Amino acid sequence: MDIKNDVRGYINSFESFGSVDGPGLRYVIFLQGCQLRCQYCHNPETWQGRGEAWNVSDLYKMVRKYRSYWKNRGGITVSGGEPLLQMSFVTEFFRLAKKDGVHTALDTAGQPFCDDVLWLERFGALMEVTDLVLLDLKAMDGSLHKKLTGADNKNILKMAQWLSDHGKPMWIRHVLVPGLTDSEDDLKRMYRFISKLKTVEKVEVLPYHTLGIPKWEKLGIPYPLKNTPTPTEEQVARAEGILSI
Repeated sequence: MDIKNDVRGYINSFESFGSVDGPGLRYVIFLQGCQLRCQYCHNPETWQGRGEAWNVSDLYKMVRKYRSYWKNRGGITVSGGEPLLQMSFVTEFFRLAKKDGVHTALDTAGQPFCDDVLWLERFGALMEVTDLVLLDLKAMDGSLHKKLTGADNKNILKMAQWLSDHGKPMWIRHVLVPGLTDSEDDLKRMYRFISKLKTVEKVEVLPYHTLGIPKWEKLGIPYPLKNTPTPTEEQVARAEGILSI
């Protein structure tokens, strides 16, 4: 396995003992850069592309120190921001992890996905060293998705289909925002789409929260959902019932 150890990536932060971003206990790396502008984003500081620069080998040496905590069920998750914007870096990093027998997970919103031949070739190389994809599906309706994120979702749905067609395991994640992403019609459309995918192992409903508001305020960005409540347990259970596969 030819690994390019000098490839550099821009990193926002680390979480040494993540328990919600993939199976088992995981080391989570949050990369810089995202083209979406989700109204409920809890990491707006990752939007810009620059951050602390790391090369692949130095990062893996640092992360590997925590391997004893992962045991057989855990591993490494790369999140963001949007990790697909730094695809070469993630690919080389995951190559090191797989050479070492470590489980790898990619947490992505899928927005950079495109059917350009060269892009798909690079994406395919990343998928060869990715064990699991955590894919955010924010909404099925294209207009709603654009309102929520500033972008359409056609390429994101294409990515989900690509993963299914190529046998790549995935977890689907949906952030439940009262009055925005909780309509029965859109949730049922999402269920119909997910149920046709062949490699979905799990569907997670993530309750909207307001923990990111201080970050928006610190950055001087108006927060668009200031008066939006968090969902009740009943609302979450209802969505989980609709999306259950």
